[in-house]
Amino acid sequence: MVAADNLQKMPETATFNLVAYLKERQKLCDTALDKCMPVIYPETIYESMRYSLLAGGKRVRPILCLATCEMMGGTIEMAMPTACAVEMIHTMSLIHDDLPAMDNDDYRRGMLTNHKVYGEDIAILAGDGLLAFAFELVATKTPENVPRDKVLQVIARLGRALGAAGLVGGQVVDLESEGKSDISLETLNFIHNHKTAALLEACVVCGGILAGAAADDIQRLTRYSQNIGLAFQIIDDILDVTATQEQLGKTAGKDLVAKKVTYPSLWGIEESRAKAQQLVESACAELEPYGSLAQPLKAIAHFIVNRNN
Repeated sequence: MVAADNLQKMPETATFNLVAYLKERQKLCDTALDKCMPVIYPETIYESMRYSLLAGGKRVRPILCLATCEMMGGTIEMAMPTACAVEMIHTMSLIHDDLPAMDNDDYRRGMLTNHKVYGEDIAILAGDGLLAFAFELVATKTPENVPRDKVLQVIARLGRALGAAGLVGGQVVDLESEGKSDISLETLNFIHNHKTAALLEACVVCGGILAGAAADDIQRLTRYSQNIGLAFQIIDDILDVTATQEQLGKTAGKDLVAKKVTYPSLWGIEESRAKAQQLVESACAELEPYGSLAQPLKAIAHFIVNRNN
């Protein structure tokens, strides 16, 4: 465990190579995800689960989990089952979000969406399968050098992040808000603090929990992740307006078609960018006590607001 108050302030260098770091960690995550889910009988469901799980993506969520665990004195091995689990939960949410009853999208990560390949019935079950396996993975594959009470805390955090108190609740309010022109900033913040930021928060905080982070560290990690979670969504809203389908890997301009209230529709593009930048700066300020150990998390925060997909 590395408590912030016990860390010596270490000078940060400008030599941290985020591109190389993300490439290396993405490869580690991809290898672990591929290995933990072989195709067995009934093949169709495993193929469907793997189709979406291994379809690429930036792996921001599992990388955040690994980076936080390392920053707090843990190891990649301690956090990898949880890192894989959060990517499975995220993938489940994408499969279900793309369904005709939800956002009704034909493309995800530049490929046909799961239900377009396997049908709606199998796509729903693939999401369910990924969700169930995520919790099994954390419970059975987390190394024994992680105290069992920490594993239980991680399972509880993940459950809350994706349930009615988190992702599901945010999605419900999002659906209920479509086509309404009188959605307030408070409601918009509620949607995205739950639909997007809650799982990002769980990724970061769970990484800290696995490493034995102290209570004050968990509070700092929570504030960091809530800020980057909201910044992530603001940039998503901007990209829906400014990016092409090729850049996004999914249908562009869907928010406008669905008549959704977004941050750009309330603030405009430039103010939205400024708000996202402010959130990232606030997030990075929370990591100051960790010195150079925080370089990956700081760099990822800035990457979130400078990405183009």
